[in-house]
Amino acid sequence: MSVKDANTPDDNRCEATPCEGAVALLIEPRRRDIGGFEVARVLPYAKQRHVGPFIFFDEMGPAAFAPGTGVDVRPHPHIGLSTVTYLFDGEMTHRDNLGFEQVIRPGDVNWMTAGRGIVHSERTGDEPRAAGQTMHGIQIWIALPEADAETDPAFHHHKKETLPMVEGDGWRGRLILGAAYGATSPVAVFSPIFYLAVDADDGARVALPEPYEERAVFLVSGAASAGGTEIPQGAMAVFEAGGAPMIEIREAARLMLLGGAPLGARHIWWNLVASTKERIEQAKRDWVASAEAGWTGEAVFTLPPGESEYIPLPD
Repeated sequence: MSVKDANTPDDNRCEATPCEGAVALLIEPRRRDIGGFEVARVLPYAKQRHVGPFIFFDEMGPAAFAPGTGVDVRPHPHIGLSTVTYLFDGEMTHRDNLGFEQVIRPGDVNWMTAGRGIVHSERTGDEPRAAGQTMHGIQIWIALPEADAETDPAFHHHKKETLPMVEGDGWRGRLILGAAYGATSPVAVFSPIFYLAVDADDGARVALPEPYEERAVFLVSGAASAGGTEIPQGAMAVFEAGGAPMIEIREAARLMLLGGAPLGARHIWWNLVASTKERIEQAKRDWVASAEAGWTGEAVFTLPPGESEYIPLPD
């Protein structure tokens, strides 16, 4: 699917509202090591806990893995969220305790909904591990509305060919989640949201989708500015509510556009998300008890088929 000239404003639009929305905050990433490689963590941030329902945003890599090495994120639990790992380079194998095993490749979407609880691992498969590879991508967490926080866990894979492509003057984008520019992603979401991967040429102007209360852009590569504010590579620009933010491309760039309706405060501890601290504490007890029970019998959590390792509850 292609939507032409998605960023062309109406002739009279600028008379009513500013064409370029103001940047409220620039978020520089903090570096973390997970599973043997480095990530740049953008959300959550002390001054910006979320953007719409986006409560977690990591850039993974780019990291070069020599033959015989790879990613090994052992089984761990999630509650109260949905996740997407979107890759630019490399591949990764997802396994969960629902029995799904899926290789994710660049442009594809693995949409995992934890709900009341899911356990999964993320590892480099045998072939890319033997050959070596470069890994680069974005991992996000989406908070679930309170009414859906305890929904049944689920997993859905969407190949890149099934995701709508949108385009404007000098840019092209893949719609990963939600609705934007007259297109709608096939991924079944729980609240108003948009999330796109965009490649833009030097000199292009990219208008952010409307109407969404909270919006941001993450600059993966290249050079760009918005409302007169330069956006550092690897940083996220969060916009003031209202207006019509416009991204000006100074050098061919890759961008992630994101936003949606805020869902209210959420507590995050480790891989657990909930609207109350009590629900977090219950999930912690359930993880410990499930390990002590050997992941069988009355265990709330179980391990993915073929997995015997797990990440213990942090101290």
